[in-house]
Amino acid sequence: MSTFFFDGKWTDESHIQINTSDRALQYGDGVFETLRYSNKQFHWAEDHYFRLMANMRIMRMNIPDDLTPEYFHDILQELVSVNHWENDSVRIRVQAWRKPGGNYTPSNNDIHILARAERIPESRYELNEGDLKTDIYKDFYKPQHLLSSVKSCNAQLYILASVYRKENHLDECFLLNENKQIVEAISSNIMLVKDQVLTTPPTSSGALKGIMRKRIVEKLAPALGYEVKETNISPFDLNKADEIWLTNSIQGIRAVSHFRKKEFTNSKAKQMVDMLNAQFD
Repeated sequence: MSTFFFDGKWTDESHIQINTSDRALQYGDGVFETLRYSNKQFHWAEDHYFRLMANMRIMRMNIPDDLTPEYFHDILQELVSVNHWENDSVRIRVQAWRKPGGNYTPSNNDIHILARAERIPESRYELNEGDLKTDIYKDFYKPQHLLSSVKSCNAQLYILASVYRKENHLDECFLLNENKQIVEAISSNIMLVKDQVLTTPPTSSGALKGIMRKRIVEKLAPALGYEVKETNISPFDLNKADEIWLTNSIQGIRAVSHFRKKEFTNSKAKQMVDMLNAQFD
């Protein structure tokens, strides 16, 4: 049983009690970050910290004065240490949610903080092998506004898309915004590669401000000679790409093998995965 950080204390799962009036339980009134630890390093922890702070401000939560970047890093470091996972690869989730009180209108904006971790098998980013079959989820659309960029505990759209994926024997689904443009996948940002041009939807389309997306767009892709374009993507654009990448902080890059009947290559994805690993080797 692993040890957790909860509101300034270290405990295990058997001692964490959730009130029935808990606002994350009742309303999904919370935000979270998921980041990776491997090779004795936290991957882009500062980026995750500042995105968490930005999301808490958007949600009008009170940020504790002691929740500084240094304290955030100390929590992460202690989380790995108390579980004796210093030499392992770890997936860490840090969640903040409003304390109980009120119905839709909170009685206060103070927060709980929970940090938990689990070991993952891959010590390095590994490109997926075998088929990764995709299609488009069309039942509901992702809206285009500020809340679309928040990693919220309210994940109804992603859950329903995941159910659709499972029912249709797919590996991943693409989500659309209200203009029927491709926004992202269920758990990843999306990037299209054609020749030496890398295209990804802008965050104004409703796409999540992914940390891996940010790193690839701003640093890694230009370093490999890609022209980067942040522009809206239609479903028809998927068929024109040489490769389709799915990016997130834990898995790095996954290469799509099929969109419906179209097949894709992955040689450029392999190059990018090598560069990702070079950041932390």
